[in-house]
Amino acid sequence: MVDYGIKFWGNDDFFIEDGLIKVNHKTNPALIDIVKEAREKGFRGPLLMRFPHLIKKQVDKLFNSFSKAMKEYSYKGNFHAVFPLKVNQMPHFVLPLMECSKERSYGLEAGSKSELIIAMAYTNKNAPITVNGFKDKEMITLGFIAANMGQDITLTIEGLNELETIIQVAKEMGKPCPNIGLRIRLHSIGSGIWAKSGGINSKFGLTSTELLEAISMLEKSKLLDKFTMIHFHIGSQISDISPLKKAIREVGNIYAELRKMGAKNLRSVNIGGGLAVEYTQHEGCNHCNYTLSEFSSDVVFSLKEIAKNKKEKEPDIFIESGRFISANHAVLIAPVLELFSHEYDEKALKLKDKNPPLIAEMVDLYQSLSEKNAIEYLHDSLDHMESLLTLFDLGYIDLQDRSNTEVLVHLIIKKVISLLKHKNHHDILKIQERVQERYLLNCSFFQSLPDYWGLEQSFPVMPLDRLNKKPTRSASLWDITCDSDGEIAFNSASPLYLHEVDVTKEEYFLGFFLVGAYQEVLGMRHNLFTHPTEFSVVFNEDGGYSIKQLLEAQTILDVLDDFDYDTKEIERILKQKIEESALLDEDGKKEILGRLYIMLSENSYLRTIISDQTQ
Repeated sequence: MVDYGIKFWGNDDFFIEDGLIKVNHKTNPALIDIVKEAREKGFRGPLLMRFPHLIKKQVDKLFNSFSKAMKEYSYKGNFHAVFPLKVNQMPHFVLPLMECSKERSYGLEAGSKSELIIAMAYTNKNAPITVNGFKDKEMITLGFIAANMGQDITLTIEGLNELETIIQVAKEMGKPCPNIGLRIRLHSIGSGIWAKSGGINSKFGLTSTELLEAISMLEKSKLLDKFTMIHFHIGSQISDISPLKKAIREVGNIYAELRKMGAKNLRSVNIGGGLAVEYTQHEGCNHCNYTLSEFSSDVVFSLKEIAKNKKEKEPDIFIESGRFISANHAVLIAPVLELFSHEYDEKALKLKDKNPPLIAEMVDLYQSLSEKNAIEYLHDSLDHMESLLTLFDLGYIDLQDRSNTEVLVHLIIKKVISLLKHKNHHDILKIQERVQERYLLNCSFFQSLPDYWGLEQSFPVMPLDRLNKKPTRSASLWDITCDSDGEIAFNSASPLYLHEVDVTKEEYFLGFFLVGAYQEVLGMRHNLFTHPTEFSVVFNEDGGYSIKQLLEAQTILDVLDDFDYDTKEIERILKQKIEESALLDEDGKKEILGRLYIMLSENSYLRTIISDQTQ
């Protein structure tokens, strides 16, 4: 059985049984069966599946872990959490998140006016709202409106000018005033590509000098009692626990010092986000070196020790982890449209009555291949290929000879792999690095996996079935955009092997996992490919499931309308050009116009006929 590293990244959310990847919940449905059900309803192209039960699972794990650590260390502060909306603002994620966390102190974090409106509308009663990022007077006024609605909202100050605006709005609007948080610019930094979120040169936060000035401003304006939180963030996807421990010690001492200076209502330390998700599929390539239990224990223990040593009250702990909560709830399913080596079969050979000697030798190698001589003949064929390509460059063989050379090499490689597929032969692995199969997927990496394109972030990928059969083809993945960056190339350090399939006769689907954080909101409409059709898989009381909250991919006209094209004018122009065409009679014009209108009402993803089914 091939597990594609599910023991590293799977989080017990999915498991493999009978060659299928299944959901580890209730009746354990296979993903391939859910896909087939959606396709029977007419939904083609890429699909984004959401699993709301996995959202609840992560929320429960987070709260339970901190609760356990607080109990273990007799910690007297409370635990609160907010979800940063920038990670995933989609309603079919946010609304289930709020629904499943009603009984917890779990709210939303906003970084813009639009996000703050979402937070004000959907955050549960008595749950916290935090507001980060740069703010103008209107955004701060929204915070005062939220306070007037009775919401537990904290405006985190990124600069002294924002504090001046809060003081001004407080004079204009009076009480109630939202709570005030101060973001600290720590010396400590995280690790990885997001480490620049922390450190003395980070984009956000107050220096020590600015922090002292902020306290003075709050005292003069009689708002010091509204200062309840300090906040820091050392980066997303913190891969190493050590920088976090250092940051906790630094901010803990700042917390104690501020309370000694008179900030007696300061009761909360917000440790920001950064709790890492394990994306790796390969042993030794881990994305984080700690567990959730270690993370929560280190935070609780460090803050308790500092409070004890400084003889101060143990603070409430806030966390803003978004990736940890949202990443695993969504799976992208992409159909494979084509395998490019399928052009290299025996039918493609156009041998002459008299072939160049090296080609004749390659034919003999191919026909005489056996398990015993496979590696030797493979090496011989590769040597012959190099010689024949040189002969072509010098003009001694023609284009047909070159074509036969390429076909024969691929036929020999495929036959060798087939003969030795049950052995982990070093030479086979080496040759697969050179000769990969190109799998064309009906999706856009720019739209659905932008972090791969922009940051080289890896995501677990595996076929939905055939997992009881050993994959033999080293795989490069191509999307359908007309951009050479739309490729996930084969990487020998973290190789992907897939199955040899004939997609003209059978369907083959790949699942991309842990795509629920950032990918949707960062996805770009390169080539005007839109968000794939999405739906939630909701489990019933009896253990069965239903496909709900289905949102189809936008039609071509919808996408053009979003880009401010006048779609009515486009339709009128196209209709006029068809009617004016001298190449069509009246019946032909009606038929072409009908076909055009059908296409305009569909999405941009490819639809190709496979075994009389539209993909």
